Amino acid sequence: MLSVTLTLLEGLVVTLELFGLTLLFALPLGLIISFGSMSRCTPLRRVVKTIVWVVRGTPLMLQIMVVFYGPGLMFDLPLLPRFTAAVVTFVINYACYFSEIYRGGIQGVPVGQREAGLVLGMTRSQIFFKVTLLQIIKRIVPPMGNEFITLVKDTALVRVISVYEIIWMGETYIRKGMIWPLFYTAVFYLLINGILTLLLGWFEKKMDYFR
Repeated sequence: MLSVTLTLLEGLVVTLELFGLTLLFALPLGLIISFGSMSRCTPLRRVVKTIVWVVRGTPLMLQIMVVFYGPGLMFDLPLLPRFTAAVVTFVINYACYFSEIYRGGIQGVPVGQREAGLVLGMTRSQIFFKVTLLQIIKRIVPPMGNEFITLVKDTALVRVISVYEIIWMGETYIRKGMIWPLFYTAVFYLLINGILTLLLGWFEKKMDYFR
């Protein structure tokens, strides 16, 4: 029992590392991509939207394999470390999803508020950070929360390139005739997503003053 728990905790650490690093890099990158998709420069806007369309329209598992195996097979370059390839893939994938959420939040703020800020002599950056940003955060918390929970579960896909996350660790016990460690992994996922749900619910209530 103790050895199984320690093994699963080892896999859980990998899962949490992938989850944390993805959010750390994908959240700001997604905002940058959203600006590109709303750019007044038509070629830039079309390129960004095409990239987002491709990333969102293809399976994450396929993207993991392309990032890991692609450089070696196409350009004869050394393969990325498995965990690094997983992080890069997840960051790009989720940044594209986050960008659409950001875009919806930004465009959901009434234009009149930005126009009023310009009339008052505020710069565009001041309007964004002091007028629209907090309203955007309020609008995007629910859809972002859904993506966070999905991200926790999607981390299991890295097993396709032999990154030993928690489900991989649990599956190793099947060969030993033990099925219950797999159900044990579900408890870890439920705990993580339960904590995320509580934190996001608390944060959403904190933003209620924008109603």
